[in-house]
Amino acid sequence: MSPHPGFVALSAFDPGIGQDLRYASGDNFVGTPLDGYEYGDCLLTLPAAQALSQAGALLKRNGYGLTVLDAYRPQRAVDHMRRWAADLKDQATKAAYYPRVAKQELFGPHYIHCRSGHSRGSTVDVTLTGPDGAPMDLGTSFDFFDPLSHTDSRRIAPAARAARQVLHHAMTWAGFRNLPTEWWHFTLADEPYPHTYFDFPAHHHACSAAA
Repeated sequence: MSPHPGFVALSAFDPGIGQDLRYASGDNFVGTPLDGYEYGDCLLTLPAAQALSQAGALLKRNGYGLTVLDAYRPQRAVDHMRRWAADLKDQATKAAYYPRVAKQELFGPHYIHCRSGHSRGSTVDVTLTGPDGAPMDLGTSFDFFDPLSHTDSRRIAPAARAARQVLHHAMTWAGFRNLPTEWWHFTLADEPYPHTYFDFPAHHHACSAAA
């Protein structure tokens, strides 16, 4: 049974797109699985899943692969991020995710917000894999809080810039808009729930491939 009639599980809708859901594990800037991801699966609205499948097909024709790092994010997970940001004593992930930014600056207009477009179900964080299936170098790691993560940063290696352009072209061609401060972040331009922030948990056993 689907957790919401307008959402689908990407693993069933297009199993050719990889998943590495960082917030379902401790491999993220908070350092623990986020609330709502206990049984994580990649959920998206049906239009977003269709568009992402088109982007994945275009990349595949050109020798690349697409991996999703995050998709639908329950509001409770956003609240978890906010609580973490408010705890200035917890600096365990600073070296990996925000080495040049003070933690008290993470909650605000540039990084962590009270609400996230991910909670509307049509935003994805994605990265590229190469012809051999290995992750490509896109200049920074996912969720690296730094100007180097800006999509058009000129302070990264030319090969990484080229990889970002490949990803950007495929996603915008399929109907997504990029967030300029995060090379990995794309939102469907014509999203079906532009003003609704959902909070149902991303449970894999509750997913369906049909909307």
